[in-house]
Amino acid sequence: MSPTLELTKNLMSRRSVTPADEGCQGLMSERLRAIGFQIEPLPFGNVTNFWAWRGEQAGPVLCFAGHTDVVPTGPLEEWLSDPFTPQIRDGMLYGRGAADMKSGLAAMITATEAFIARHPRHRGRIAFLITSDEEGPSVDGTKRIAALLAARGERIDWCIVGEPSSERTIGDTIKIGRRGSFSGRLTVHGVQGHVAYPQLAENPVHTLAPALAELTQRRWDEGTEHFEPTSFQISNLNAGTGAPNVIPGELKARFNLRYSPVQTLEGLKETVEGILRKHGVRFTLEWYLSGEPFYTPPGKLSEAVCAAIESVTGARPQLSTGGGTSDGRFIAPLGAQVVELGVVNATIHKVNECVRVEDIDALHRMYLNALANLLA
Repeated sequence: MSPTLELTKNLMSRRSVTPADEGCQGLMSERLRAIGFQIEPLPFGNVTNFWAWRGEQAGPVLCFAGHTDVVPTGPLEEWLSDPFTPQIRDGMLYGRGAADMKSGLAAMITATEAFIARHPRHRGRIAFLITSDEEGPSVDGTKRIAALLAARGERIDWCIVGEPSSERTIGDTIKIGRRGSFSGRLTVHGVQGHVAYPQLAENPVHTLAPALAELTQRRWDEGTEHFEPTSFQISNLNAGTGAPNVIPGELKARFNLRYSPVQTLEGLKETVEGILRKHGVRFTLEWYLSGEPFYTPPGKLSEAVCAAIESVTGARPQLSTGGGTSDGRFIAPLGAQVVELGVVNATIHKVNECVRVEDIDALHRMYLNALANLLA
């Protein structure tokens, strides 16, 4: 068993359902401390975080970022084995966190150990920014640490986030940015009444329907060369008392806009609220920003990571900004170039989450090569 696979299994055996850490970060910190890292635990509320560094900040700072928390298991009866007892079957490692993202964490650690053994006097600084709040509200994790680092005047030049970025084969895709995420909590006000007397009521479902049709069918923009177009999606819609003969007096909806950099927050708000008003909807709307778009143009970091992948797979990866948000949205504003490189994401958040065993060691080699390309 390779050291990276062994560490992956050790981390997976800990039931770190968000925001719990269950000793994962202690294990990582112990390994890093043994090779000369300074460790700074940074707990906030019930979230466990740490910031670690080795080397001189006078040179370039390369940071590995990731999270030890995992999503809940879902129905246990649908798992082929205990989700927190890692098992290998037919070359695949099964268990919660296998892909998202304990294999990535393990590869970061073992690659750094191997690199420092070869280059004990490497240039610049290697850092780790690790949280247990990525799968949860993302308030007391990377966001808080990034704000603390900014207040201190500490910088990150390059950041590799270990999120599972690959699509079909290891290293076929890296993320060089993400769309923004802007959500709304909508309440549509009506007048409750009897279904037999609709003239005495105001049905908020009927009122919203034309506006909702326009919002969902709208072509928001064309995106950019590197970003998909903005999309609007309803995630929750609730109305009614449960009785079949009562017109509801209120409708509540949650929606999300994944937006490209061609949009502005004010522009999105004005458009949504304008469409609602145009259709005569009486509403209250609360807005929530989960993260603004970020983008790393092709440069030193992306080239180093692409070369690191090509040396392992023989092929250059696709550069993508697709998918959901990541903690990279909090690190990019520090002025860092950010890319995401991890294992295949086909089973993340699913029952029977798994990763190819051979991909875990391939990711280790990619991270090791990236370290050498940037800091040797």
